[in-house]
Amino acid sequence: MKRIPEPELMNTERQARAYAMANFNNPNWLFVEHFKNSFFEKEIIGTILDLGCGPADITVRFARFFPKCHIHGVDGAESMLKYGQAAVTKAGLTDRIRLIHGRLPDVQMPLAEYDAIISSHLLHHFASPMVLWETIKTFSKRGAPIMIMDIIRPRNKEEAGAIVEKYMGDESAILKKDFFSSLLAAYRVGEVQEQLRQADLVSHLSIRMVSRIQMVVKGIIS
Repeated sequence: MKRIPEPELMNTERQARAYAMANFNNPNWLFVEHFKNSFFEKEIIGTILDLGCGPADITVRFARFFPKCHIHGVDGAESMLKYGQAAVTKAGLTDRIRLIHGRLPDVQMPLAEYDAIISSHLLHHFASPMVLWETIKTFSKRGAPIMIMDIIRPRNKEEAGAIVEKYMGDESAILKKDFFSSLLAAYRVGEVQEQLRQADLVSHLSIRMVSRIQMVVKGIIS
């Protein structure tokens, strides 16, 4: 099945509320745990850049798990950031987490370089995925840990539908619809490998499948 792009932004109030209220406890903790296990030899300090932070659930979890860091979360959807800011305030982390509204590659980052860059389920939103990889190259310090997680496009729409029912069966109709569209828009491992080659990042970042439907791209920028 060829890739079927979806809108780059999830900017409706219904979408934002659905994502903010959804139970993503397991996958979001998986992201943080995988980062910790991948970079256990590095002390996570300084300022972290979270690209496509959405309602900031991972952002908050990351800040709690790594108490010596500050985080700048970036998202193009104002409606998502509204819920994100509420989550940051509720967690008592307004002194360590700053949320920024803007779309890549045009957003004005507060810093020229970051000590680490993370992103969860953003890549498939880009019609031009090189935007993400060039952003990482531009804003990562030398020695910065990088971790990008995203879903993998299935073989056909029938398989996509089965995946939705397996992983989102108890969620709202809007979440199911968005997840189905995201699966059709997702990139495959070989496609991401080619993106890394074009971005001259093959020697820095590697791809690993962490489940049947998810891959992680990670490494150190040197």
